Amino acid sequence: MKPVSPAAPNVFRARGLTKTYRSGEVEVCALRDVDLDVARGEFIVLLGPSGSGKSTLLNILGGLDVPTSGELRFADHVLSGASEAELTTYRREHVGFVFQFYNLIPSLTVRENVALVTDIAAHPMPVDEAIDRVGLTPRRDHFPSQLSGGEQQRVAIARAVVKRPDVLLCDEPTGALDYPTGKRVLEVIAGVNAELGTTTLVITHNAAIAGMADRVLRLGDGRIQHIEVNAHRLLPSELSW
Repeated sequence: MKPVSPAAPNVFRARGLTKTYRSGEVEVCALRDVDLDVARGEFIVLLGPSGSGKSTLLNILGGLDVPTSGELRFADHVLSGASEAELTTYRREHVGFVFQFYNLIPSLTVRENVALVTDIAAHPMPVDEAIDRVGLTPRRDHFPSQLSGGEQQRVAIARAVVKRPDVLLCDEPTGALDYPTGKRVLEVIAGVNAELGTTTLVITHNAAIAGMADRVLRLGDGRIQHIEVNAHRLLPSELSW
């Protein structure tokens, strides 16, 4: 798998992103003066210990949180300073989320869980196509309780991609899964990036996953401390955990 072209247009442009939380009289700086450009179609892995700022950065890029200071642009739109209504529209139209825990509705089948998102998407792909992309066509009429953890995570990925998002943001998508199941989930995520051209950012504590990215951002103390560029992206099957 070849890295994304450096000439690809930017999806995100962040300058001086800072996020500070206050708990009583204590002030915690979760993100400190982060500059970052993300190219369209790029696959980025974010590595770092707990508290390094990974989730805060991902949440701000996804419009789930706002920076205390700094500027963030998505394509031609300025997200920093956007209203909650504007951020809601941004999330609905442009972003797909995959979290460590699947957040499926227990009383709905696989197909019904995925179909829910199409009601708010402007140009969704057919529900059955999204389910087929994650390899769950034979299980589409099953309920979450009838699925393994890896299968539930693949349903969550189908739900995220069915609306054809520009950006797929994944926070520890393999964190609750065993080794072979995690690899299957990564294969699905890598396939979405490669086949649909979806810009993809993945948070993980597992450094081995870094090999499948175009770039690896290593965070610590709220800062991007090091950026690695992979000349050759590995397939999930080539990773050694």
